[in-house]
Amino acid sequence: MTVRPLRLLGDPVLRTPCEPVTRFDAALAQLVADLLDTVQLPGRAGLAAPQIGSSLAVFSYHLDGELGYLINPVITEAHGDQDGPEGCLSIPGITADRPRAAYVIADGLDLDQRPARVTGTGELARCLQHETDHLRGELYIDGLSGAQRRDVMRQIRRQQVGARP
Repeated sequence: MTVRPLRLLGDPVLRTPCEPVTRFDAALAQLVADLLDTVQLPGRAGLAAPQIGSSLAVFSYHLDGELGYLINPVITEAHGDQDGPEGCLSIPGITADRPRAAYVIADGLDLDQRPARVTGTGELARCLQHETDHLRGELYIDGLSGAQRRDVMRQIRRQQVGARP
């Protein structure tokens, strides 16, 4: 089991759009295994490759007993509305209400290059959207607006100042 360290806000890999996977080899299989191992720690629902330092378009999820991954994922259907708290492992300790689609279909590939589909509602739908955002170099805080965004940014700055020696 390989649990990889997380990259945190400020690391450029989190803001860099991922490259699509074109080589389905042992290195990719190891990346997927690491994503699956790392996402299974308590309190984790999803994990995108940039969060462990890779610029490949892959993410893993672990919600409601369902563990899986998608390679080169694309949200192909999204509808309905939900609003609820959202956080990110790369921005620890900070959550904000974020609107998302309530129902999502994400299509991608598995390690054998076969089409794979994940359909989600509720938290899984939120997770699928959150992780595909990561692969485009976007963070959940980017979808906040107005006073809520200002409040979250103040919390982040306070956290960063408090972490300095």
